[in-house]
Amino acid sequence: MEPLSAHGLPRLSWIDTLYSNFNYTTDGYEGDGPEDVKSQDGSETMPFIDESPTMSPQLCTPHGDAASPSPPEGLLPGGDTEKGLEMKKLVLSGFLASEEIYINQLEALLLPMRPLKAAATSSQPVLTIQQVETIFYKIQDIFVIHKEFYDALYPHIQQWDEKVTVGHLFQKLASQLGVYKAFVDNYKVALETAEKCSQANSQFQKISENLKVKGPKDSKDCTTTNTMEALLYKPIDRVTRSTLVLHDLLKHTPKDHPDFPLLQDALRISQNFLSSINEEIDPRRTAVTTPKGEARQLVKDGFLVELSDCSRKLRHVFLFTDLLLCAKMKKTSVGRQQQYECKWYIPLADLAFQTLDDSEPSPHVQVLPEHEIEEIKIKISVLKSEIQKEKKAPKGQSRVDRLRKKMNEQESWLLLHSPTIPFRIHNKHGKSFLFLISSDYERAEWRESIQRLQKNDIQSCVLSSVELQVLTSSCFKLRTVHNIPVTSYKDDEETPGLNGFLHVIVRSAQGFKESANLYCTLEVDSYGYFVSKAKTRVFRDTTEPTWNEEFEIELEGSQCLRILCYETCYDKSKISKDDNEIVDKIMGKGQVQLDPTTVQSKNWHMDVIEMNGIKVEFSMKFTSRDLSLKRTPSKKQSGVFGVKINVVTKRERSKVPYIVRQCIEEVEKRGIDEVGIYRISGVATDIQTLKAAFDTNTKDILVMLSDMDINAIAGTLKLYFRELPEPLLTDRLYPAFMEGIALSDPAAKENCMMHLLRSLPDPNLITFLILLEHLKRVAEKEPINKMSLHNLATVFGPTLLRPSESEIAKTLSITTASDIWSHDVMAQVQVLLYYLQHPPISFAELKRNTLYFSTDV
Repeated sequence: MEPLSAHGLPRLSWIDTLYSNFNYTTDGYEGDGPEDVKSQDGSETMPFIDESPTMSPQLCTPHGDAASPSPPEGLLPGGDTEKGLEMKKLVLSGFLASEEIYINQLEALLLPMRPLKAAATSSQPVLTIQQVETIFYKIQDIFVIHKEFYDALYPHIQQWDEKVTVGHLFQKLASQLGVYKAFVDNYKVALETAEKCSQANSQFQKISENLKVKGPKDSKDCTTTNTMEALLYKPIDRVTRSTLVLHDLLKHTPKDHPDFPLLQDALRISQNFLSSINEEIDPRRTAVTTPKGEARQLVKDGFLVELSDCSRKLRHVFLFTDLLLCAKMKKTSVGRQQQYECKWYIPLADLAFQTLDDSEPSPHVQVLPEHEIEEIKIKISVLKSEIQKEKKAPKGQSRVDRLRKKMNEQESWLLLHSPTIPFRIHNKHGKSFLFLISSDYERAEWRESIQRLQKNDIQSCVLSSVELQVLTSSCFKLRTVHNIPVTSYKDDEETPGLNGFLHVIVRSAQGFKESANLYCTLEVDSYGYFVSKAKTRVFRDTTEPTWNEEFEIELEGSQCLRILCYETCYDKSKISKDDNEIVDKIMGKGQVQLDPTTVQSKNWHMDVIEMNGIKVEFSMKFTSRDLSLKRTPSKKQSGVFGVKINVVTKRERSKVPYIVRQCIEEVEKRGIDEVGIYRISGVATDIQTLKAAFDTNTKDILVMLSDMDINAIAGTLKLYFRELPEPLLTDRLYPAFMEGIALSDPAAKENCMMHLLRSLPDPNLITFLILLEHLKRVAEKEPINKMSLHNLATVFGPTLLRPSESEIAKTLSITTASDIWSHDVMAQVQVLLYYLQHPPISFAELKRNTLYFSTDV
């Protein structure tokens, strides 16, 4: 048995939805994905049944290992037993709703079975008796089991109190899994038989493609149409669903409750069953390498991502005095010295930075959604935190090694998939190679180094296979960059870098010989590579630009700030395909180390970067993440920033604060097509100007909004939510949102997440729903503005959910605020993403309904 491939049935809806972004094969330093790795061939028609529970998303590593303990028990702070049982009821209510749908699906399968069986003995059979019994094998038995279970559970939920016991019902359900074993063993044959019968008999084909499934009793939708193939898969999915619910129930059942040992027993039986089903699965992969075989001075080397055959390959590139050599690390057995394999080389005499001809198609560079990059970063933060904890624990070294390995895999993946700026190397004999680089600074360095060497009178050369082998072997000894630039390779004593927010004011520049249209960009290192974080406005036709613009830049283990100064090219006809529309000329570039002792003072630190005769003057100061995101109770009675939302709406006699309505309206009017809206930082001084205008209720606020840069308006809206004394989704409900998003069963999760929305105060709920619909409208323009629902959830999730400091201290036993950030931020993103991906939520309907029924089972 093997897992289904992309062209077969889905593995499992819950696991695909929650973890599809994390099951990556790292195309890293030692292998080349499609080039080196092949999977076993064979017919993949038996689905894999996943036996692991869905962990809270902020606590789960890519391979399913828990990266920290489960969230605190109970719906509200303190692990309150009564509230824990309330969560248990929500889990059971959601499961009961999905159980009703499952029974209706089994009924839909059984409906044609009886007439088909009757017709089999008539003069005009559609199928033979044997075919009917093969296709519908054990469906009747499974239906009876679940109907009895549903009928027994229903009254317990209707008459709920803390003494209600349901463990015996789940224990009985688990004891009947032998019927499922028989169904699973027959599943492959049942599908094949149904497919053959459909091809041979048009009447059966029509039946099998139009099975009507009744909706829940309280649902408006009467029926849905399903195929027989889809419905036959439901029992496979259901075993895992029941197991997931058992995990959820145990999490919210006190250990001294009579249900606890019964639920534990049911879970043990279920997991043993799933393990026995999956024993035959063997996802082995084989790797194949084909070495091609292969004395100068090494000038520069480093890791670059090459785009080869439409896939990304991590290469170690060596620039010698007369040639450029691209290599990869060969796989070697343990204990053997590592060796390089030459992929290609170009003599510098033959190398050019020629762009593509119009006739030559530009290669497609697949860029991953930003949310995938952000989620991997958060997972790395969690792993780092866990490593620090385990190092302090006795006998924690073996777990530290495992965590380091996982962190290395994630960082290597990040290094491979982050770069998007193209850097083309062209051989005058017609062959070209394309690298992807994360930073324009880096690309300029490679280009300048090569061009400097080309000024020497160098001759072209052709290396024999022996010479190439000798040169490639020397790379191992000569290299200056020994490891992939990821933090998992660094010693613990090395500077860990800064995490928090760097405030930078780009003041002015001088040293230009001719007037030009000038601007600066700021880059900081993040997870081993540099990222562009901010850009000043263009100062036109000057030799002494004065920007005086402040930016807030998020640092993620950063150690270095780079500043690049550009001259703008306004002639768009000169845009080069090869440069990804970056045609502006770099006038100068420089960098400064972020020394924690210098930067972390409360005062601004003035500095100057000198670059090619140009001097750029700037100031900076650093704020740690726990300080910059701290919510503190407001002492203000006037204004809107830092004032409770219910106070503002009561004063304004409105349902939604005026600032929220006006910022949303302005963004939708002229910012919805803006690339990176809500992600790109606005100028800090503009944001502060708007903040003061809203706080003092300036009469000409609408005029100011219409004249202000749209990124400043977007930044003002984010700042308003960030400075609320408690999050929009409230401190009181924060632990419950963390619990709800961690639920494994989709129906239980739906029930819980809607119940939590209903529990919000009206001003908070209405404002949240208004913001939700706005963000959905922004995401509809993703092809233009590059902001998906995931991107927006990453930006707004922590802003809307991060609790106040007093609440953190009461509810979480984690040592520092930065630890809390690492552990909780992914769950905060997932909460908002859940609501963004949900169909429209009506305030009136939300208040009217007490139980949400999910059709996704």
